[in-house]
Amino acid sequence: MQTDTRLGTFEEVIVNANDNIKAIAVALRDLVIKLDADTYEVPRPGEKAASYGVGPKKMSEEYVYIMPLKDSVNLGFFHGANLNDPKGLLEGTGAKMRHVKIRLLTDIKNAEITALIRAAIRERKTALKL
Repeated sequence: MQTDTRLGTFEEVIVNANDNIKAIAVALRDLVIKLDADTYEVPRPGEKAASYGVGPKKMSEEYVYIMPLKDSVNLGFFHGANLNDPKGLLEGTGAKMRHVKIRLLTDIKNAEITALIRAAIRERKTALKL
């Protein structure tokens, strides 16, 4: 994993979250890194999110973001509208972006979450011909 810390650190992204939300955010980060060891991490404390992708460019190279909220963590997909979502987990109506609200640490073990992240990685690598 490569980390671009020019804007801040992952710890700064999660600093104000409660312990449950921090644990979820860390577990999601670990899952993304496990699925793509070459991921490029860009923590953005000002946006209260950390993004992951095949490079640091937010809307073109990044595929997911982790955004801690008060009672959940948004696992966002920059190109979620392009992903196959047979279980209907993705929320949002934007032209491209979608997200899944993760409320429990056990939700991360859902095979559909892993499948969506894998699909997002494939989608970016295919779109960018990597």
